[in-house]
Amino acid sequence: MGLYREHVLPRLVDRACGTGELRRWRKQVTAGLSGTVVEIGFGSGLNMPAYPPEVHLVYAVEPAATARRLAEERIAESHVHVEHVALRGESIPLDDASCDGALSTFTLCTIPQVEVALAEVWRVLHPGGRFHYLEHGLSPDAPIAGWQRRLEPLQKRLADGCHLTRDPTQLVVGAGFEIERADSRYATGPKPWTWFTEGEAIKPA
Repeated sequence: MGLYREHVLPRLVDRACGTGELRRWRKQVTAGLSGTVVEIGFGSGLNMPAYPPEVHLVYAVEPAATARRLAEERIAESHVHVEHVALRGESIPLDDASCDGALSTFTLCTIPQVEVALAEVWRVLHPGGRFHYLEHGLSPDAPIAGWQRRLEPLQKRLADGCHLTRDPTQLVVGAGFEIERADSRYATGPKPWTWFTEGEAIKPA
């Protein structure tokens, strides 16, 4: 699995998550971010073209070296300065309250200790800091949710631990954030994989 995980999967994710429809979702989820942002699951930099002008620095958290290499061109073309600071969301080497915002896109599904990672996001955000997220997760439709539970073991093997049955908003609330907005609907594609939630939360002051 080492070759597949390190070299093949990042390229597959780059293609699958770089569609025109997803670019529109990314533009929506990054709107309103500003200043210094920590992005967990930075991947191949697919969010770079979507960052608004108000964002000037992104601290990138990404374990896959191939994904980081794929990101180089997007970083070079962006107005945003990027610093790769960590490999794992569960341990972010930034000072407390050092970031204005945080971003996660299709990442909370995969992080092994997702509660620990969200606690780290909480820690590095200053009071009033914003956490924006775009994630797939557990469908509210019972037949689709049933398929998600059946498919999840295979999904985790093929997609480096990706879960189909996590509820991203529930995870964000559980970490102590206050939800300002959370919009959920099906995107284009097979429904077990396309129940998307795009949300904005705030760390209470």
